[in-house]
Amino acid sequence: MFFETSLTAERIDRRTAEGVYGDRLLNDFVRQRATEKPLDTAVVDARGRCSYAELRDMAEIAALAFLDAGIRRGDVVTVQLPNCIEYVIVALALERIGAVIHPVAPIFRQRELRGIVRLARSRAAVIPASFRGFSYPSMYRELRAEAPALRLAIVVGDGDAGGGMPWAEFLDRGASRARLRDDLDLFRPGPNEVIELMFTSGTTGEPKGVMHTANTIAAAVDPIVRMFGLSGDDVCHMASTLGHQTGFLYGMQLALRIRGRLVLQEAWDAAHFVKLVEAEHVTCTMGATPFLADTLAAPNLRHHDTASLRIFVCGGAPIPQPLAERAMRELSCRLVPVWGMTEVGIVTAVGLEDPAAKITASDGRPYAGAEVAVRDDDGRPAPAGTEGELYTRTPAMFAGYSQGRSFTQRFFDADGWFSTGDRATLDADGYLRITGRSKDLIIRGGENVPVKEVEDVLIRHPKVHNVALVAVPHSRLGEIGCACVVAAAGPPPSLEELRAFLDAQQVTRQFWPERLLVLDELPMTPSGKIQKFLLRELSAARAGEMQE
Repeated sequence: MFFETSLTAERIDRRTAEGVYGDRLLNDFVRQRATEKPLDTAVVDARGRCSYAELRDMAEIAALAFLDAGIRRGDVVTVQLPNCIEYVIVALALERIGAVIHPVAPIFRQRELRGIVRLARSRAAVIPASFRGFSYPSMYRELRAEAPALRLAIVVGDGDAGGGMPWAEFLDRGASRARLRDDLDLFRPGPNEVIELMFTSGTTGEPKGVMHTANTIAAAVDPIVRMFGLSGDDVCHMASTLGHQTGFLYGMQLALRIRGRLVLQEAWDAAHFVKLVEAEHVTCTMGATPFLADTLAAPNLRHHDTASLRIFVCGGAPIPQPLAERAMRELSCRLVPVWGMTEVGIVTAVGLEDPAAKITASDGRPYAGAEVAVRDDDGRPAPAGTEGELYTRTPAMFAGYSQGRSFTQRFFDADGWFSTGDRATLDADGYLRITGRSKDLIIRGGENVPVKEVEDVLIRHPKVHNVALVAVPHSRLGEIGCACVVAAAGPPPSLEELRAFLDAQQVTRQFWPERLLVLDELPMTPSGKIQKFLLRELSAARAGEMQE
């Protein structure tokens, strides 16, 4: 597949001269560690662990297997695995031959996948046989009928492969070509070629294909490594899915680039996390802010030694002051609020030496080389403490959207500033605070809810005349969805009826509304647009009337 990127020769030359861009791939770091310390543990998951030498060897076998399956440079492969060693093997294998990984969260179902798999023009998919009781092979069997480019599903784990190729058979095909290992270097991609394609609903709710290269990934990860003082001695824990940029960049990429140990959780469970910290001597973790609250509430927290944990990175929602104070007291680690996007990675963070007051008052300030700007409605710099539109300019800027250069350019101004779609303030010290979003989005526990897509399904319910989905605060998840419904003739729908309808339409469970407010009418502008800010105010004022 040909990708039209926004990378220019001038940008590549400038970033190379600055030392931001280089020529190293993730495989280079793995192979280096495998040579120097082959027995060092590279990855730990729920079923076991593998050394750097084992990871290198398995990635090469998988790379040969992908070649045997007809995957070539530039081909897109969708990966929808839970966090596991096989995920890391697949990612390394695809990079080794210049193919493009398309990470997808395990929670996505056919409705969400249908569009992005077609947009990505995926040639193959790597999926679990089952995860949390759901059969992925049967879903992909249906997807293949709608996405003609999707020719092969490789199925990891025990269970029926459902017409896909079992993982063991896939690896056997690679092992049969082991004599060709030395030829893998012929397929090595350049550091400025696209190697990752991740779709995001962003602030518009419309999927955009974010393209990254080895160099844009390095530019996103390396400053965070320096900011946190990470090294090969660190043990990095990740429970956020590798199907999101948080897990992909700051779990897998970061841990292997520093040649440390990556400890994966398939799904977040605070009690299990506490056990892992003690067992694996975890030093750093990153996740949504609710993970921190869950950890402090874990019933076994006081029964395990968590002294090794020195950094707890939180994103997606502010850290309330009482929570921060308790965490610093009981966990004895540094809390690090961050802000970032799929397009640019982490841009701002509260540094380890920054004043503790900034932890609850901000989302940090830009790392060296990155810039943020807050502008008023006229495009002028907003005064300190005044809310405005957030823009950023960073060395880690993505290579463009897969929809093409002209589409990408819509999000940039003439000076290269990227419009994030967020609203924010900057204080007098240059620390950022995200205050909201310019367009319609709900972030539930760090997960972007595609509001328009859910509304488009709900409006088809026979008891719904009109509907709008808005965010309401939630103590643990930050935000959840509230369906504001104007009923059709007759009795209004119940929340359970709406959720059952969404389930029947194959909408991901995490996207379902968790509150229902029935109204006589929705507030509108004179031009007929729903005034969602009024609905948010109304839902807060009438919280006692909402169905849960």
